[in-house]
Amino acid sequence: MFLAGNAVSLLKNGVEYFPAIIAAMDCARASIYLETYIFADDVSGRAVATALTRAAARGVDVRVVVDGFGTKPYLSESLASALIGDGVRLVRFREDVVSMGWNRARLRRLHRKLVVVDGTIAFVGGINIIDDCNTPGQTPPRIDFAVCVQGPLLEPIVAAADRLWRVLRVTTISDSPLPTLNLSPVTAASGEVKAKFVLRDNLRFRRQIENAYLAALRVARSEVVIASAYFLPGIRFRRALLNAVARGVEVTLILQSRVEISLLRHATKALYGQLLAGGVRIVEYERSFLHAKVAVVDGWWATVGSSNIDPFSLLLAREANVVVRDNAFAQNLRHELNRLEVEGGRVVDREVWSKRSRLGRVLDWLAYGLVRGMTGLIGVRTDRW
Repeated sequence: MFLAGNAVSLLKNGVEYFPAIIAAMDCARASIYLETYIFADDVSGRAVATALTRAAARGVDVRVVVDGFGTKPYLSESLASALIGDGVRLVRFREDVVSMGWNRARLRRLHRKLVVVDGTIAFVGGINIIDDCNTPGQTPPRIDFAVCVQGPLLEPIVAAADRLWRVLRVTTISDSPLPTLNLSPVTAASGEVKAKFVLRDNLRFRRQIENAYLAALRVARSEVVIASAYFLPGIRFRRALLNAVARGVEVTLILQSRVEISLLRHATKALYGQLLAGGVRIVEYERSFLHAKVAVVDGWWATVGSSNIDPFSLLLAREANVVVRDNAFAQNLRHELNRLEVEGGRVVDREVWSKRSRLGRVLDWLAYGLVRGMTGLIGVRTDRW
């Protein structure tokens, strides 16, 4: 359900995100709640950690939930111990102690990024607690987005945090039980933006994020722009994109050229032929790593969040997006996406793509088949994917 009366502002990259969340943390009086897939021991991570410990020293109840797999290579034991020693309650979601293979349970990660301060202000998006340039061989900053939210939308955001914390109270093994999360949302109107908080989990909200995208694609009339770090959509999603083009909608996908997982890169490229033939524009962002997970439809509908359009995000992980119905917000995000295309994008030419080497085509389809096979092996239905 869309809720009116919100203030929603767009934050680009850690250079805007980290100062915003640190400023909110420094004003905290009662509580700070943070969820993240990655919490890194680097310049940005230590700055956030210092803000958390400053708040704890003032008597603020500080809770931090990190993913046990995503954070494992990045969060040093020294920083984790310092946080705990300074009064921060640090909990690892599904701590990855011993590798047991790539089964479905192990892949159900906490991928969402969420900060709530005093129940009055929240931050939702795709930005982990890691420096923008903390990627090997990277000079320009990683591209990502988040939103700052105040208003009635705090109610479902706080409810989601509370649900996860109740799960953690049951599943976390520790010397003493985790205390309840006493976090009450302040839902007074703070602006004029209509927005919706959408989740993906493995219980009540299995397809909420995907369905939000599909609903927007069905009603699109002029333009769809999607930027996604990892893009491997299922059959329904691809059909919705192609149907939109058939209605005269200009559909643009901004995808990353620099990747950390070559298998997914090749699997994605296997879909280029179908999409290009159907009239979809594909722009590969080459200037730096693209970690964004956002979209704009018709200049009035937009989403920012943690969910990629791939099997991991849409079928396995816990994700969170904010969907906004507001012309000013959507046009602001559209401007940022246009700047990405102009400053670092390369349009994939359909004719050139059709003439690529046979070896390249074979590698792409082998990767696609392998990803589909792996998806089936972990128990996910592949007839829709």
